[in-house]
Amino acid sequence: MSLKPLGIVTEIVESAGMGISYAYEDLVFLEHNAFLLQFTANDKELLIHTNSEAEEGEIKDSIAKLKKMAADNGMTFTGGGRYSLTQADDENIRIEFF
Repeated sequence: MSLKPLGIVTEIVESAGMGISYAYEDLVFLEHNAFLLQFTANDKELLIHTNSEAEEGEIKDSIAKLKKMAADNGMTFTGGGRYSLTQADDENIRIEFF
């Protein structure tokens, strides 16, 4: 398993005016919860999954900015699916992808 370019992704996210709150395996959680990023088998491509509770119109500009910043850095951020988060217990969350 190759190392994922989290440093470059962090730079892209920060240059778009956002921040990363947590990275776990192939998922990158942003400080807000409207969408998250997922690495693919191609280290230059990430999927953008949107939260089922997020209003598409409200996050459209943020996603467009992320995609532009990614392209400027030789990467591609493409549309993924939708997901929901629920609290599993005090320390864990459950992510369900649709």
